[in-house]
Amino acid sequence: MRISLRNSNRAANPAPINSEARKGFALVEVIVAMVLLAVAVSSLAALVYSVSQSGRVATGNAYRNGVLMQEVNRLEGIPFDSIAVGSSYWTVSTAPYPHTRTVTVSEPVANVVKTVRIVISPANPIYKADTVTFTRTKARTSKVLCTDCPQG
Repeated sequence: MRISLRNSNRAANPAPINSEARKGFALVEVIVAMVLLAVAVSSLAALVYSVSQSGRVATGNAYRNGVLMQEVNRLEGIPFDSIAVGSSYWTVSTAPYPHTRTVTVSEPVANVVKTVRIVISPANPIYKADTVTFTRTKARTSKVLCTDCPQG
């Protein structure tokens, strides 16, 4: 006679099948998944906003530098005597960079030196204003190259 370690009653009658077996996600699992997704998306949204702001400021800086260089090149390219002493301003209201340019020319040494100050003030408050100052002097010919200058 063999002794079986199994319960003969169990072997003949397996565990009853639950008629209400799980057929999908529980509501708690869905809520937990939504919370985790919300945390991940909100942290990414803050990063995207920060990168967007940095890009917008960099674009404004590039436009401002372009306007400054345009005005400096214009004033360095014209003859010394054609630069009028005083202040003038222009307002540009068209896209992509609405701004106000203010040019102030002073003459600390008459007919020899002019100091030019250019201020760019953007209409958009997220961009910063900028100023450049440079000095123009009257062109003089070197005595070495001058053939009709008195040598002394």
